[in-house]
Amino acid sequence: METHSMRDWRNADRWLMGEAWTGSRIVEHATQLCDVIGPRWASSAAERQCTEFIVSQLSACGLTAERQEFNLHTWSPNKAEARLLPESIVIDPVPVIRCPSFSIRAPVVDVGFGTSYEIERASAQGLAGAIAIMQLAYQPFTEPVPMPYRLRNLAARGAAAALLVDTKTGGRTEYRWAHDMREDGFRDPPLPAATISREHGALLRKHVGKELEIKVESELREATTANVHSELVGELWPQEHIIVGAHHDTVYGTPGGNDNASGVIAILEVARLLTELCRSTGQAPGRSIRFVTFSAEEQSLQGSTAYVATHYSDPSAQHPRLVINLDELSTGCIKGLVLAFPHLRQLVQEQFDDMREGLICHVMAQLDGTSDHFPFIRAGMDAAHMWRWRFGGRNADSDFHHEPSDTADKINLRELKEFVGHIARLLLRLADVPPGRWPTNEIATDDVARRLELERATVVRVM
Repeated sequence: METHSMRDWRNADRWLMGEAWTGSRIVEHATQLCDVIGPRWASSAAERQCTEFIVSQLSACGLTAERQEFNLHTWSPNKAEARLLPESIVIDPVPVIRCPSFSIRAPVVDVGFGTSYEIERASAQGLAGAIAIMQLAYQPFTEPVPMPYRLRNLAARGAAAALLVDTKTGGRTEYRWAHDMREDGFRDPPLPAATISREHGALLRKHVGKELEIKVESELREATTANVHSELVGELWPQEHIIVGAHHDTVYGTPGGNDNASGVIAILEVARLLTELCRSTGQAPGRSIRFVTFSAEEQSLQGSTAYVATHYSDPSAQHPRLVINLDELSTGCIKGLVLAFPHLRQLVQEQFDDMREGLICHVMAQLDGTSDHFPFIRAGMDAAHMWRWRFGGRNADSDFHHEPSDTADKINLRELKEFVGHIARLLLRLADVPPGRWPTNEIATDDVARRLELERATVVRVM
């Protein structure tokens, strides 16, 4: 038997979509993850509680689930404060992730959007040894440069520190990376940096030349954390597998409703649907489906990097046919899938066409290093993320990101039910495609490295 020729797709689709809606446990999962457990910084006690909860839910589906531990280079922000002198006006900084401890008293210099022109002008006014105030947004009509590379330019001109003006309103700020995963050796901020609110940015620009006193106390240490791994074994080609994954950690101090309880909940719900369908019909998927949640996505993708190293470092290890990453599913409604490499585009689109939902498969113009699909891409594996907010159609609530306001109510319940049903339908179809119909992946890691070198310091196109 080469394929599930006897699978009744009409009834399977009807069952999956119906159960995704009427049997949904999204609210219960969101309450547990965001309200009971709360912020889940990788290596924290709450994150450990989170992984145990995920294991319990996958086990309840009848899957064998396990925590797979790995060593983590973790960072903790213990204190951050700033005062504008001589009035001692309080400024609230949020240090960038992996910002070292520092204490500086220096004049404020406005570098605008941090373009080469603006940095050159600020240098002539005394940037060396100063605290640069830089807009996080891109200057209109100017070639966009990622924030970490603008910070690198500031460091090269001798700036002592940088305060990054958030684009949000209402005094809100968020934790941010200040490095680029696409570039080897660029895993730390180029100089001490913190985010400040738009309102505090406007205040400081009125007092350029005055001194600012800023102090950050942080800690870098080794810790142990874990990914969660489980598998629904296929009955035709069990040695082959597809991965659907999501990161379960959050940034410091946020319940992580959209980022990324939404993705974790989708993992739990899709696992529930497919295992229950298997029990009710007696038909398992053709190839195995792995359900994985990653730790430390917010700390340089260390969880997915460890997963790739654990499962695929052996040259004889069989790579996944496809990895689908679920991140921030409440940023917008489901529109399709975005592949890193083009050779699976037609195959995936055929499955979408069979689903008759108007979903589209696209291919990213650049290799996206911002979430857990990237370590798989870097290893030459086929990986993708859901097409939701990218290329437009972003939900207003998705602006709450990497901050305490990303609470459970930011999860769009109706849209997440739709994601769950359609992801389950797509996975089942992909799992049933015979091996001979899968295009060969001829991507070598050297090919990926060359692309990354060409794309270094570019802004990944999302519109």
